[in-house]
Amino acid sequence: MAPPHNPHRRLFLGRGAAVAHAAAAAVLLPKAALASLSEEQDLARRLAFNHLHTHERLALVYAQGEQFIPAALPTLNHFLRDHYSGDVGVMDPDLFHLLHRVRQTLQTQQPFEVISGYRSPHTNETLRTTRGGGVARRSLHMDGKAIDVRLPGVSLSDLRDAAISLRAGGVGYYAREQFVHIDTGRVRSW
Repeated sequence: MAPPHNPHRRLFLGRGAAVAHAAAAAVLLPKAALASLSEEQDLARRLAFNHLHTHERLALVYAQGEQFIPAALPTLNHFLRDHYSGDVGVMDPDLFHLLHRVRQTLQTQQPFEVISGYRSPHTNETLRTTRGGGVARRSLHMDGKAIDVRLPGVSLSDLRDAAISLRAGGVGYYAREQFVHIDTGRVRSW
């Protein structure tokens, strides 16, 4: 004999199934959320710097994948300001991607030691005329497209070779002065 038809029983079972489904989803969501968080962390692009002239330090996530974090760019511009005059320029954001790729290529998390970032036209001209050469009249430092750096624990020649291998701009090797120039201009090396 079939059980008597009970509409309340069906409603109860239907609601029970919905509750069970919601409970299962609640258990699954944290795992999905964790996976999503892990993917976001994998996409996080980090940079770290020690400025040798201002003695400031900076470590930050400047982008998620290819998307720049808007607040990071002014922070980087200020950090890489002309240390002679205090003038803040606008750095080429592609320079940050290039530096990130250099660190990945070298498999290091060491902070870049900054010798020079942005240079005002006045500072550039002063350095050009008082340093006996070595500073370009139309330096890419004035456009925020160049930086002079080194990496602790990485030889200058390895840093130079890593930057050259990326074929993403200019690379200058200054062994006597102990830095490598990296820029987002045309591909060339000296």
